[in-house]
Amino acid sequence: MSEPTATPDAGLAGRNALVTGGSRGIGRAIVERLAGAGMDVTFTYLGNEAAANEVVSANPGLKITAVKVDARDSEAARLCVEALVDRVGTLDVLVNNAGVIRDNLLPMLEDDDLREVFSTNIEGVFHFCRAAVPFMMSKRYGRIINISSVSADKGGRGQTNYAASKGAINSFTKALAVEVGRRGIRVNAVAPGVIETEMSKGVRDLAGEEIISNIVLKRYGLPSEIANAVWFLSSDLANYITGQVLSVDGGFKM
Repeated sequence: MSEPTATPDAGLAGRNALVTGGSRGIGRAIVERLAGAGMDVTFTYLGNEAAANEVVSANPGLKITAVKVDARDSEAARLCVEALVDRVGTLDVLVNNAGVIRDNLLPMLEDDDLREVFSTNIEGVFHFCRAAVPFMMSKRYGRIINISSVSADKGGRGQTNYAASKGAINSFTKALAVEVGRRGIRVNAVAPGVIETEMSKGVRDLAGEEIISNIVLKRYGLPSEIANAVWFLSSDLANYITGQVLSVDGGFKM
């Protein structure tokens, strides 16, 4: 009988990460998971300074820094990345989590509902990736994980704008993976299903039983379960995975 193999080193301790939209829900869980793995984690927030400060204060001993940045602002994203690299030396992992929803039936969607969703969910990812990739290329090392959604492939009522934005992220992820793979950068996405967060509360309250009936595992997901997927794709355990969209949805609408 062969000896059990030791668990491989995840390779994250001592490295640096940037998580956009990290003050609540899935973003906060990702920040805490990566910091708990020994990373120096900087996260962005937009409006809720109290929530951002609470993430830092609730995790004494971990290296977590909060910065106020609007992902829709390309110059702000660039300055954020440059300041991070100036402070800690490298940017090893970028997690694009910042996102918004403006759900409504298509005839009732306003122009601002489109602009807000597209500018945050799509342009924000472009802005941060464009700022981060040159630094990763110079080190020939980088991990980019974009937070997509099950909505990109499995449509839902009132989410045409949101589904379109996440479908764009899936395509962006695959194209960027091809573009930067030769320089040691892996690019993947995680597509959560219905997760117990503040963002999904309205949908869960409105159609809870209907949603559960469409989930094979018969429960909502937890932010920590999305964070674990991000941790895995960031780690050396996923060194031969790029250009993929990992669904973490409990078997939603199978």
